[in-house]
Amino acid sequence: MKTIDIIIPCHNEAEVFPKLRERLVDLAEKNPAYAWEFIFVNDGSRDKTLEKIKDFAGSDGRVKYLNFSRNFGKETAMLAGLDYADGDAAVIIDADLQDPPELIPEMVKIWGTGVDDVYARRKSRAGESVMKKWTSAVYYNVLQMMTRVPIQADTGDFRLLSRRCVLALRQVRERNRNMKAIFSWVGYKKQEITYDRDKRAAGKTNFNYVKLINLAIDGITSFTTAPLRIATVVGALITLFAFIWIVRVVIRTWLFGPDVAGYPSLMSAILLLGGVQLLSLGVIGEYVGRIFIETKNRPLYFIEESNIKRANEKD
Repeated sequence: MKTIDIIIPCHNEAEVFPKLRERLVDLAEKNPAYAWEFIFVNDGSRDKTLEKIKDFAGSDGRVKYLNFSRNFGKETAMLAGLDYADGDAAVIIDADLQDPPELIPEMVKIWGTGVDDVYARRKSRAGESVMKKWTSAVYYNVLQMMTRVPIQADTGDFRLLSRRCVLALRQVRERNRNMKAIFSWVGYKKQEITYDRDKRAAGKTNFNYVKLINLAIDGITSFTTAPLRIATVVGALITLFAFIWIVRVVIRTWLFGPDVAGYPSLMSAILLLGGVQLLSLGVIGEYVGRIFIETKNRPLYFIEESNIKRANEKD
């Protein structure tokens, strides 16, 4: 019997947890042809999420959990789940039930045909604002334009990964993580299924626009060096324009004498060049900052407690 690990990152999900627990148990009972394990990663929750996970683990031997020493972020929580997933395949799903667990058997069926990454693409996104949908579409388009690796648009973290895909993802230990981009980068055979995304079953989202912007910046800077090239191209074009302008000024002065007027154009040129320089320095700074973080080589996460024991681990 093959084992399917379901990885559920959790951050302040106590309100939705009873519904999540019910639907996970129902999934396992309706699909007895596979052995199921539920790996919860508590990412520094401040409510009763850990208490509810422990209660679930106490009554169901299929439940495993990792409790982080603090909040390390969802991207790291997913990696931790993959680090401890020893099944034949792993499914990543959010705890808020916007992604239906009932779709997992269809993913498993496609995986059985030899597909390594069965990802779920959203046909519709209930409960999300027009602004959020638009910014998401813009982000995926920009990311795709900046890289040669195919990007699965309008696709989140909800997917099934084969064993070799899990082992490949474990090797990617960078600190500024964007798993959506990393899923594409590792390659392997992929196939999509489509679904209508539901509203949150309960509670409030932990993501705001600031966090989403940071995630987008991490995705672009960790996945492509195109912004650095853009800064180089823009700098080269402005330099060329400035050279042509200087030649024009010299010729005009030689033919017609000096022209005292020109303060507005001079200030415009100074402000334009200054803005481009600061923007270019900002882009370079983003990459230098990430180099600085990577060179520290700190562990990606610490586990405060867990009911998963490895052969080489001690209490």
